[in-house]
Amino acid sequence: MAAERVLEQTFSFNHLPSKTFFFLEDQDTLELFLKWSMLGRIKAQAFNFDLPFQPYQKHEFVSDFFKDPNVTSNLKLVASSGLWRHLDREVTQVKVEMVPCTKVSMDIFDPIYSHGIVRPTGHIVKCCQDYNADFDELKKMLLIEDSENYEIISREDRQEFLYRLFKHVCLGGVLCQYEDIIHNYIETTRLIYKDMVSVQKDPETKEIRIVSTVLKVTAYDHSGLCYPSEKEEEQTFAYLTIDPYKRHVYILYHSFGLGVYTTPDSGDLL
Repeated sequence: MAAERVLEQTFSFNHLPSKTFFFLEDQDTLELFLKWSMLGRIKAQAFNFDLPFQPYQKHEFVSDFFKDPNVTSNLKLVASSGLWRHLDREVTQVKVEMVPCTKVSMDIFDPIYSHGIVRPTGHIVKCCQDYNADFDELKKMLLIEDSENYEIISREDRQEFLYRLFKHVCLGGVLCQYEDIIHNYIETTRLIYKDMVSVQKDPETKEIRIVSTVLKVTAYDHSGLCYPSEKEEEQTFAYLTIDPYKRHVYILYHSFGLGVYTTPDSGDLL
């Protein structure tokens, strides 16, 4: 198998610095990232690649991605100092998780509105005194497997990229100020999802379908874990979303920690 891989062409990548992502330019969304302690620690980047891609090639694709000098010299991550730096590491190993990505609407979240998690006004129901003041029925549904509402969203749907994004924005960063109304969580999830995945209309059925392949990735150098961070944390993540038609790959990155305190005048922090 290794010998066959040597004879194959490897994927090559180019950075696309002019690619913009609406959710990182929208002032209202930036204000929410500030409130959730994610501002200055979340980033999206774009690269293109040169060969046809099929999902079964996911491991080879990611391995080539992290070994390409155009990637290592441009891919950003948050250092232990809290400042952004380039990867600039010799990656020796990668781990790749295929993330289901099939949803073309926000219907996956409908059960939240019908099981006592939010009121008709959209206000999130607070928990009883057994939990701390920041805990509510939404966080119980997200985090506590034996809670009464945990399975209102199926375990299959909980694996979906759309649901993962929702959970990430709901949990936020170190000093997250949680929302009282669910709308901002839903809308921010929708904006990120729209930016990160590609869709096409089926010419026969006229139905919209997702064409992106989504991968959750981690990378290791000779010393151990090096990307997305040197420490594992549920809210530190890197997803690659691959558009096989445009031959674009987008990276959604977040490093759990203390976000910045003010919104930027430009995209320099992002």
